[in-house]
Amino acid sequence: MADAYSKDLERWIPRLISVWRQARRKGDGPETRLTPQEVKEVGAGVKQLSLGLTRERQLAGARYMDDPKLLGAYLLFYWPVSYAQARQALGELPSRPRHVLDLGSGPGPLAFAALDAGAQEVTAADRSKPALALARSLAAEAGEALATREWDPTRKAPLPEGQFDLITMGHVLNELYGTGDGAIGPRAALLEQALAQVKKGGSLLVVEPALRETSRALLKVRDVLVGKGYAVRAPCMFRGNCPALVKESDWCHAERSWPMPHVVEELARAAGLHKESLKMSYLMLAPKGEAWPELPQGRLFRIVSEPLEGKGRQRYIGCGPEGRVGLAMQDKHRTEKNERFFKLHRGDVIAVTDTEPKGDGLALDERSELKVVAPAGKGLPPPSAENG
Repeated sequence: MADAYSKDLERWIPRLISVWRQARRKGDGPETRLTPQEVKEVGAGVKQLSLGLTRERQLAGARYMDDPKLLGAYLLFYWPVSYAQARQALGELPSRPRHVLDLGSGPGPLAFAALDAGAQEVTAADRSKPALALARSLAAEAGEALATREWDPTRKAPLPEGQFDLITMGHVLNELYGTGDGAIGPRAALLEQALAQVKKGGSLLVVEPALRETSRALLKVRDVLVGKGYAVRAPCMFRGNCPALVKESDWCHAERSWPMPHVVEELARAAGLHKESLKMSYLMLAPKGEAWPELPQGRLFRIVSEPLEGKGRQRYIGCGPEGRVGLAMQDKHRTEKNERFFKLHRGDVIAVTDTEPKGDGLALDERSELKVVAPAGKGLPPPSAENG
């Protein structure tokens, strides 16, 4: 799943380190690694960011990117993570974008991910001048053309002018307009404002943390927009209110394997964090008036859980056009036509046949056939000719 962008990400690591050292105006070291002292210093900043953004949340919405220590920690740790998340999500776009706007860009991980994915013109917009300065330094280091604009959503600033094939917002929405349900309306309104500047056939991509709180908030924003007639390109195939919101304990997020750069691994260890896999919540929306994607044939489900192994059986939660259901099969029913069921990944879209209602979901047996229609991180194929 990660081969498409792993080499691109590796090329960014020495650039990130170089720009970070230039910005702090001290320290030399290996091009592709940090010195032990640098790891200790940056690791402390990563720990502070992690606590402030994912646990205590006191940094959410604060101007932490104006703090050189925290901006440096973001650049060397969260930048590669956000870049990798974006490359995964961009793999589901229906077409390659030419003109891209990255809102709340910080030092540009999503902006550069879009460039590496084939975009021709990218504008990074943020309220933090130091973050935009780092984005420009990275562009110079990489020989990339990147435009930057100042944009502060907390002051109701208009979006940068223009029409775009893709607008991205990476880990931005959850930090705007406070917390709780009172934030949902203003967030949905901001996305509507952005969608008005997306060209026909284009997309708005929102990437958020995989926390329960932030993921459920994104799903609530989704429901507001779906209720107003907007279509979801990915990951949803269910066209009504999100079924993951029915139970307070449920939420929906993506998880992908990835080739973690050595620098990220070292900093995670120094900060006492675990980053074995990429976790995120994401939403890809179509502009007003566009239809939901036409689905390929079959009874479709996206796997939205980790494997839920039980004695003598395998189980997942699937979500598709008919909603969110449990999918289970006993080991004794394994055949050549359904054995892939035991090796599915969160995010895979599958087509199944010959299921039976059982308990709170569906059971597969030896008659069942299973096909992976789209592996995690890949867009759904167009419907076959016989499907219209």
